[in-house]
Amino acid sequence: MRPGMIVLALAAVACGLPVSGSAADPARPANLYHLSKAVPIGSPERWDYLLYERTAHRVYAAHGTSIDVLDGGTGAKLGEVPVPGANGVAVIPDRGKGYAGSRARQAVIVFDLKTFKILKTVPVGEDSDAVVYDPASKRVFVMEGDPHQAVAIDTDTDTVAGEIALSGQPEFAAADGSGHLFVNIADQKAIQRINTRTLQVEATWPIPDCESPHGMSIDPDSKRVFSTCINSKLLVVDAINGRIVATFPISKGSDASAFDSQRHRIFSSNGSGSLTVIRADGPDKYTLLGEEPTQLLARTMTVDPVSGRIFMLAGERIEVDPNATNPRQRYGVAPGSARLLMFDTVP
Repeated sequence: MRPGMIVLALAAVACGLPVSGSAADPARPANLYHLSKAVPIGSPERWDYLLYERTAHRVYAAHGTSIDVLDGGTGAKLGEVPVPGANGVAVIPDRGKGYAGSRARQAVIVFDLKTFKILKTVPVGEDSDAVVYDPASKRVFVMEGDPHQAVAIDTDTDTVAGEIALSGQPEFAAADGSGHLFVNIADQKAIQRINTRTLQVEATWPIPDCESPHGMSIDPDSKRVFSTCINSKLLVVDAINGRIVATFPISKGSDASAFDSQRHRIFSSNGSGSLTVIRADGPDKYTLLGEEPTQLLARTMTVDPVSGRIFMLAGERIEVDPNATNPRQRYGVAPGSARLLMFDTVP
């Protein structure tokens, strides 16, 4: 989720059969999710990672210059943490602390979960991206794109515990809770597995059919990693040996993946305006349930696995220069149009 990666001019694509795995289920309901709330969050017109925290039922949203803290039920804004160039965020409820990546400050901002006050600024270097907490090592990991590394932060002392050299540019990452961190390496078409205690890369697995892997989620129970690719694919990967279990088509502009552990569903949020839904029927068996309509530019997400609610961020696309051929120059986002979208399961 790099700077300026809001997808501005993507057309929705028809969903076909998966390259491997099961065909779409013809008996599924017409819609699995519906938009239940759309809560304005205002300017700036930039957003990135979302995180749902089930203990306090809160959503933490990277919103350009801050981490916005929102009620997961109503969408009401509870507060914000000033974080210039906000991207990834992780929270640790039992420690009462949150950790937010600040690309502008080349640091991680440690903040209090009750008061939202900044507790400490930890320098980590340039181009921070995803931020992930690993409960096994009690460390927060920060992906750094251009330096091709991950930085580990000790959450006891809030100091850097070490740096891990990666084979390329990391995107999102996911922890399995048992001492392993999986990282998408965007420019190498690969996934790397890190030992979170030793801070060593244990394995590098090529995923050659996945152009610029971005979104990642994990099912720790089945030991499967789910990675989305900008060439409209989602890969299911064995977290033990890197075997590619299944490949599914997704719509354009994917930037995030999520896993609903109660309903056993894997998601890809697509900037072209859809949510790809796949059901896990077993470790090696998956069914493509189809594409749910969302909103253009809704490319990041998080999920509440208890209620099944899916949260996304989006804004209203506008044309700013009709003569421009470059979509980034031709289109923009309407000022003040950013909003938190809540999608609930259809009974």
